[in-house]
Amino acid sequence: MSPHLEDLFSFLRFASVSTEPQHKTDVERCAHWLGQKLTAIGLTAQVHPTDGHPIVVARNQHVPGGRTVMIYGHYDVQPVDPLNEWASAPFEPEIRDGVIYGRGTTDNKGQILAHVLGVGEAMKEKGELPLNLILLIEGEEEIGSKHLEEFLQTHREELKCDVIAVSDTGMVAKGVPTFTYGLRGLAAVELRVSGPSSDLHSGIYGGTIANPATALAKLLASLHTKDGNIQIEGFYADVAPLEKWERDAWATLPLKDADVAALTGVPELFGEKGYTALERIWARPTAEVNGIWGGFQGAGSKTVIPREAFAKLTFRLVPNQNPKDIVQKIHAHLKSHCPAGVKLEIHDGHSAEAYATDPHSNFGKAAQRALKTAFPGGEVALIREGGSIPIVNTFRKVLGVETLLLGLALPDCRAHAPNENFPVENFEAGIRLNHALLNELAE
Repeated sequence: MSPHLEDLFSFLRFASVSTEPQHKTDVERCAHWLGQKLTAIGLTAQVHPTDGHPIVVARNQHVPGGRTVMIYGHYDVQPVDPLNEWASAPFEPEIRDGVIYGRGTTDNKGQILAHVLGVGEAMKEKGELPLNLILLIEGEEEIGSKHLEEFLQTHREELKCDVIAVSDTGMVAKGVPTFTYGLRGLAAVELRVSGPSSDLHSGIYGGTIANPATALAKLLASLHTKDGNIQIEGFYADVAPLEKWERDAWATLPLKDADVAALTGVPELFGEKGYTALERIWARPTAEVNGIWGGFQGAGSKTVIPREAFAKLTFRLVPNQNPKDIVQKIHAHLKSHCPAGVKLEIHDGHSAEAYATDPHSNFGKAAQRALKTAFPGGEVALIREGGSIPIVNTFRKVLGVETLLLGLALPDCRAHAPNENFPVENFEAGIRLNHALLNELAE
């Protein structure tokens, strides 16, 4: 195994799950490993504690008059559940048929470590970089970057830069260099529907009181029409329409509706009429039920009316939608559609605005040239993505700079799911991308 892959395997073995308290020590150990690695390649690195998980910052020796570029990534990962669906242990990475399997391979350890190793190669070969570099790698991206904005505000002067690069997005297909110029925003809520003071015998009390599980099902069903349109009043009012050039460009991409159906394993696609799968994913807002539970969950039957039922919802947002406004509309809809006989509690989660930047700017063109160097032979695909990286809007607000999103993940990477994976060739391409990117941005 190459030294670069050995480094990646060491990085992946840390169970740095930021959302689970039992992994707090693992997260901290991972941060310190990263700080030591950054120091070993010749950078000055610091591990900054926060009220949550540490933030790692590294930089090279100052280049007078040089441009300053920040590369951002995260070392925290998602939980591994359901564990029984993994073909190999999530934190014992394996290579099978040229693909690395393990939690964090794509999101985001493989992608950010490719940049770190690219910097290390340049430092070893030339002794210095062609510009001023800041590497900022946090441990809370998967839980909404809870403490990063405060850190940016506190360290604003020392984190000043001209542009930020992030590899935490995807490619439209194998070998197709992909520049992401937009991300959807996010609004999250959790619902609790309660009724009686305890679970009740469904024979004795059934038909007399409202069942919280049934009430929750009705409430969730009220979110959409049968065609998949969102029924929250005013939800689409501020949605920015697709530009003609975007629809034309996306229509030429190799990822078609049939490919999306095949990747997801569904019998057929479902969603708003008049839009392709890519248009729905990249440029249309959504309302999704992420989890629902309540009542008896064991084997066999237990004839009860549960005293409460729960659901977790997230809403993906697009340019011009304001998360605070959308959350107010969500509250109003849910309260007005709550069935009689139960009590509804709504708890707000994290939120973020959608992000869009100009792919035709000078920095955007430089990033696209670097992508073509890393993935030669194909034209760069200009896309938006359906996911959210809340911190990019914070970068714009606090540091006043744009973010270049240079994805290395393939559509079947299974990020956030069992058997997450990252091709070895994409890991190696990420190292090449770093070389090309720093050279392009320095000019």
